[in-house]
Amino acid sequence: MPKKLGQFTGRLTPKQIADGIHAARDNASRLAADARVLLDLERHPTAAALAILAIEELGKVSILRNLSTASDEELGSIWREYRTHTKKNAAWILPQLASQGAKTLGDFRPLFDPSAEHPIVIDQIKQLGFYTDCLANAHWSIPIEVIDAKLASTLVRTAEGLSLGRRVTEREIELWIEHLGPVWNQDMSWMKKAVRNWYEALSREGLLDDVSLAEVSAFLGFDNEQE
Repeated sequence: MPKKLGQFTGRLTPKQIADGIHAARDNASRLAADARVLLDLERHPTAAALAILAIEELGKVSILRNLSTASDEELGSIWREYRTHTKKNAAWILPQLASQGAKTLGDFRPLFDPSAEHPIVIDQIKQLGFYTDCLANAHWSIPIEVIDAKLASTLVRTAEGLSLGRRVTEREIELWIEHLGPVWNQDMSWMKKAVRNWYEALSREGLLDDVSLAEVSAFLGFDNEQE
């Protein structure tokens, strides 16, 4: 019998983090594509569950960025987040927030609310898409009766949309550490300025081609004329 694979819990280099982000995004794209095939075949419960798995894979991207600026004391807790489903699936409500008019970072605050229930809800939907269960007053939950075409379609579109994005380079992670490392998990205004400075550094080095600095500043809530 092969030995159980040990899970790494140490520090990663910028290149290793960039490679991890690529792996997560590529695998999320694969899962989203498989979910689309199943959706077209009207296999709604499995399509929905695979789409949620894709969203969870994409949730690793931000956690890996956090890992790049973590102190030695924080490494263990961040790796636990990396391997905890409900820490990676919050982004599934992004389309809902956008449809409600969310445009700035402050508008997306529900994504980061530690008391929010939506990560638990989507994890339960994933379980209901794969398994039968006995719920509430001895009611049998059956995937094909719980997950309908509308819900499955919404989740597949969300997974596909979140899977889009440019490739992350080792240099991008190095700049993230340089600008965000000194202020991470400190004053929010400092962190927002550091993010903008990071985008400016990316732009100077020709690494930013999918968003303008004006768009970044607007999203972060900065007035274009004042600090």
